[in-house]
This record gives sequence, C-alpha cells and structure tokens, in this order.
Amino acid sequence: MDNQNIIIRVATPDDKAFAKTITDEMEASAKARGTGIAKRTPEYVAQKIDEGKAVIAVTTGGEWVGFCYIETWEGEYVANSGLIVAPAFRKSGVAKSIKQRIFQLSREKYPEAKIFGLTTGLAVMKINSDLGYEPVTYSELTQDEKFWAGCKSCVNYDILMSKERKNCLCTAMLFDPKDHYEPQETKQHFEEKSPAYDRLMKIKQSKFLKRLKGTEKPKQEDRTFNRKLKMVLFNVLH
Repeated sequence: MDNQNIIIRVATPDDKAFAKTITDEMEASAKARGTGIAKRTPEYVAQKIDEGKAVIAVTTGGEWVGFCYIETWEGEYVANSGLIVAPAFRKSGVAKSIKQRIFQLSREKYPEAKIFGLTTGLAVMKINSDLGYEPVTYSELTQDEKFWAGCKSCVNYDILMSKERKNCLCTAMLFDPKDHYEPQETKQHFEEKSPAYDRLMKIKQSKFLKRLKGTEKPKQEDRTFNRKLKMVLFNVLH
C-alpha cells in the first residue's frame, strides 16, 4: 500500500464511527495469532477518542487503516495499547508510524511518565526498541490493580496469575524518560539480540500454550523451563 495516501493523526469524535470495526479486528487478529489480549469494547475505544488519547490512521478517501490509544496508571505510567492495523495495510510500515505518533502524543501529554507495553509480537518489540524502549521484568511495570484487571479477558489470565504476575506469554518493555538509552542504541541492541528475543517467545509459547491445552508437564520439567527462561531473559536484558 502507498503510505503517502495514509494520514496518521490524533483521533477526533467523528472517528468513533470506526470503534466497532477496530475492536472486531483486534479480536480477530488475536485469534489468528493464537494469543490472547485484554478485550476492548467499542464504547471503550470511543471513550479514548473523546479523551484525546488515541491515534488513528485513515486513507485520504476515509478508509480506516490503523489505531492505537493511551492508558495511564498511578500518574506515573503510560501504556500505548491496542495497536491494530487493518489486514490490507499490514507489512506496509504503517504500524511503526502509528507507534511513533502515539509515543509522541504520550510524551507531549505525560512528559515525566514511564511508557510501557506488553506484547507477544516480535514486530512490535522491534518497533518499541526503535523508540528507545528496553525489555524489563514485570516487577518494573505498574502494580495498579486496575491495569492487571484488564488482563482478565485474556485467554492467558490464569497463567499470569499462576505466575503471581511475574511472567506470562507477553514480553514487557519500558521507556523511562529519566533513565533510557537513545533509540539508536536500543535499536542496535535489538538487532544484536533478535535471536534471543525470538527464542524467548518460542519458549514462552511452547510452555504456556501447553498449559492452556491442559497438557502441562511435571513440576520438575516446570523448574527446568523456568531456568531456561531466566537464561534467555538474561541474554535479552544484557
């Protein structure tokens, strides 16, 4: 697709007409990937648009292309959530442009806040690293109960709680305005560690999806898995 015909901007009240299309595509995309996301409703998306906390991509002809919105927690943390691109426009670079715009909006609205995200997608992880995000453990994220309650509609919620909110299928990434690498540095780090990221995701998917299917292995193997996961995470973080 020709990105020159795509406009990426802060969403306006008129864009609420796309709310159901957006949430339907979020759900369909999660099912296609075989992973879970916190379920969003059209009303919730519309609320974010009304609050001026959403970025939308549309064609010059008025066709919906993509969307993302801002969440705030404890006055200290910001999440850029719900990134979704219409199937016809994927692999065009528009997701990266949307992430850049929502990141910019977050920095404008909340210049002192830490910006974080949870994702199962390697492509999103790369985009985040290009913006200066770094992979972190869950303990460095907001501990606001409202944030974690948003995970209840995710198919992986039982796994998250069984791990005492210390781990799940998603990988956590964080941008701290007071302590962060420049985007070029984190981009280089990601490129160097990309095989480790990929291995981390495969290990998580292999183990956690088995639990979802009720075929979890014995506890001894569980401990072996945890050691492997820690080793891979160490390689990603250093």
